[in-house]
Amino acid sequence: MNPTLKPPSSYSLYVHLPWCKAKCPYCDFNSHAADRIPAERYLAALIADLDRELPRIWGRRVQTIFIGGGTPSLFPPEIIDRLISAIRARLRPHSRMEITLEANPGAIEASSFRAFREVGITRLSLGIQSFNDDSLQRLGRIHDAAAAHRAVELAIAAEFESYNLDLIFALPGQDLAAAQADLRAALNYAPPHLSLYQLTLEAGTPFSTRPPADLPDSDQAADMEDILRRQLREAGMERYEISAHARPDHRCQHNRNYWLYGDYIGIGAGAHGKITLPEGIWRSRKPSRPESYMDDALSVLDILGDREPILSADRPFEFMLNALRLTDGFPVALFPERTGLSLPLIQPQLRRAERDGLVVMKDGILRPTALGLNFYNDLCARFVP
Repeated sequence: MNPTLKPPSSYSLYVHLPWCKAKCPYCDFNSHAADRIPAERYLAALIADLDRELPRIWGRRVQTIFIGGGTPSLFPPEIIDRLISAIRARLRPHSRMEITLEANPGAIEASSFRAFREVGITRLSLGIQSFNDDSLQRLGRIHDAAAAHRAVELAIAAEFESYNLDLIFALPGQDLAAAQADLRAALNYAPPHLSLYQLTLEAGTPFSTRPPADLPDSDQAADMEDILRRQLREAGMERYEISAHARPDHRCQHNRNYWLYGDYIGIGAGAHGKITLPEGIWRSRKPSRPESYMDDALSVLDILGDREPILSADRPFEFMLNALRLTDGFPVALFPERTGLSLPLIQPQLRRAERDGLVVMKDGILRPTALGLNFYNDLCARFVP
């Protein structure tokens, strides 16, 4: 380990609430369909989990909180209120801390948006995915287009400091006109942030074992993406990360910390964490099954889940896999600061990537080119040990 490795002064907190009303066939997240949620027991488990994490982050400030899932908005606002209060009582928060809650456009959750704002949520992330009834049905979503529109209207009325809309393109049976119509419907609300993802067939999902027969092919999907991202740019939505677009001052600070290889702790079923300590960088993962997680968290175990060091050989790839997502790039001095490794270690790969037109270096800032973003996986693979 290089002696320059030292913990950052701040970190983020991710909280995983794993339940949904139904499991979508394309989703590979740790989510579980349930009619009833053991909210009280799960809250107690989260607090016990957080208490175990405290010794690793003493003296440092938490800069962002992201409550993801699953569908966190299924939890009552009073549970979210108690969760945030418990976090604030144990951690040192920044004065203006971004607190994001993921939500879906189901009627029950949407009616609680204003209450979520009142208990401290500053940013709402809405899983719209599409404004087309046929597309939503084929994606296995439980809401329809009317509910999607209503959810956005309620989010605006709740006056969050910011909100995000998630859209997916290259859907089964979708052509360019339908994809553009989805995006126009979203842009009509002038959202401060929009995340645009291509539908992918993730291993282990129903879509991967039984793919829809009428998915757009790779060329059609690429053409869709080019046109949709141009449409976003023309609407004043700056692309600051591979999938994320935002208006000025509305970039997601929590995700930005991930992309800059910052530290974060994760609590909840299946939550991941990454923490820098003087002796090295450590990765953690909590038990995935909610029942097992709650049993372990509420037991007398000293350590919850698995922890392992991130080997020096793996850090260049992990760092680049995150940082090269940012369209503005990053200061190259951040590499030794966050990895504890010397910059010359990756100079050969950087020179080759620059020669191939995948990255550019200027004034100490390394950023991917448009070509590098298009071939992001190939670019990152150059740093695999």
